[in-house]
Amino acid sequence: MHFDINELKADRNVYIIAEMSANHAGSLERAKEIIWAARDAGADCIKIQTYTPDTLTIDCNNNYFRIDDGTWAGENLYHLYKRAYTPWEWQEELKLEAEKAGIDFLSTPFDRTAVDFLEGIGIEFYKIASFELVDIPLIQYIASKGKPIIMSTGMSDLSEIDEAVQAIRSQGNEQIALLRCASAYPAITDEMNLRTMQNMAETFSVIVGLSDHSMGSVGAVTAVAMGAKIIEKHFCIDRAIENPDSSFSMNPSEFKQMVMDIRQAERAIGRVTYGVTTQEKSNIVFRRSIFCVKDIKQGEILTEENVRIIRPGYGLKPKFYPEILGQMALRDIVRGTPISFDMIGNK
Repeated sequence: MHFDINELKADRNVYIIAEMSANHAGSLERAKEIIWAARDAGADCIKIQTYTPDTLTIDCNNNYFRIDDGTWAGENLYHLYKRAYTPWEWQEELKLEAEKAGIDFLSTPFDRTAVDFLEGIGIEFYKIASFELVDIPLIQYIASKGKPIIMSTGMSDLSEIDEAVQAIRSQGNEQIALLRCASAYPAITDEMNLRTMQNMAETFSVIVGLSDHSMGSVGAVTAVAMGAKIIEKHFCIDRAIENPDSSFSMNPSEFKQMVMDIRQAERAIGRVTYGVTTQEKSNIVFRRSIFCVKDIKQGEILTEENVRIIRPGYGLKPKFYPEILGQMALRDIVRGTPISFDMIGNK
């Protein structure tokens, strides 16, 4: 696989990202296992996050740094990030593992040092998290690398998204994709408001998608039907392996089913076409047409009693019915014969 915004604009299949996040639960081997499981489940890309607790926050335990509610209620930010982060010394090895598996490797940097590190291991494109959308200096620095950027927009109003998009474009970078996102863990489908995704595509002239933290695949499949070209979902081997992200992540069988549903939705969307489809060809004969329903002798007049519009479709089209009524049979016509113009004429 290879991520290419221009290909996605040209109607390539939806690009599906499996977000590993903290689901490695501190094990490099499990992280590698997740990569292969994501590939087998149909993901085009595996995504990680590049930060340390110190690049995200400070080690402080006053009220500002405590989480009051939600999935991580009672946690301290620094200690949560310490449990969740992916060690940087693993990341080049994980990139190589993704290459072996034949899927793309993506990461979200959270500060300039992370960007520099990812540049050093040859990252080909970047993800910007919803929470970092307001970090304009970071966005400009990422954009300056001239690589495609996928940016989530959770919590952001239109003006904030506009600022972030302009920050990317200010660096001469037009390779932008925006993801609709509800930054809740887990999110609920009731608040996805996927029409906003469509509006972002129109407003900013970019491809769009969904970063989906909800359970199940309804949101993802619906987004695809509404024009999403990228879907991102958290992915784990097993939710029983506890870590900060496991409770709202898909396991391999769920992810595989989502991918199958998305691919089926793509086929259902199809293209603009009219007329008989391949599957309909054998049924076209069961349309209605004009038939003789009572024996007609040569010279007899066609009336509503001896010709009718019925199934099947071997006779003249129904639109000719008013025209043929009152005409004369040029030969005997047996009941059950489809009417054709060579059988009739004006009296």
